[in-house]
Amino acid sequence: MKNIVFARVDDRLIHGEVVTAWTPTYSINHIIIIDDIVATDPFQKRVLKALAPTKIRVDAFTVVEGIKELGRDYNEKERVLLLTKSPIVYAKLVEGGIELPQVNLGGMGIRDERKPFIKNVACDEKEIEAIRNIVEKGIHVFYQLVPEQRLIEITNLL
Repeated sequence: MKNIVFARVDDRLIHGEVVTAWTPTYSINHIIIIDDIVATDPFQKRVLKALAPTKIRVDAFTVVEGIKELGRDYNEKERVLLLTKSPIVYAKLVEGGIELPQVNLGGMGIRDERKPFIKNVACDEKEIEAIRNIVEKGIHVFYQLVPEQRLIEITNLL
């Protein structure tokens, strides 16, 4: 399995916090985005690759492709930051046999059925259920905008 060192939910995917805070903190050299829409849109993929630091590889996969890709052989030199827009994707990855070190809830904006959950995180009922499922599998889920900020446990909020 790929060496996933950090997994984050963030609507914006690659942006300032990811590039300047999370990537150096975890010595990331490969960003993998799991999103069915982004993975099938060459323009979005090109933009996201342009936003990443020059020496960091960026790939985007659908959920089905992602399960196959993340299941590939472990390489200790590869340090993967996994990004999705929703915890529902992580629940699907876990169902597909992918082991996650943890799931960090980052920016999830209010839209459609989403309601405020904690700080910069808004969730709809399906996303809250996905978080519950991930937690029940023994995966640590927490909120932390940047590494310097205090980590907030979300289990009490479910």
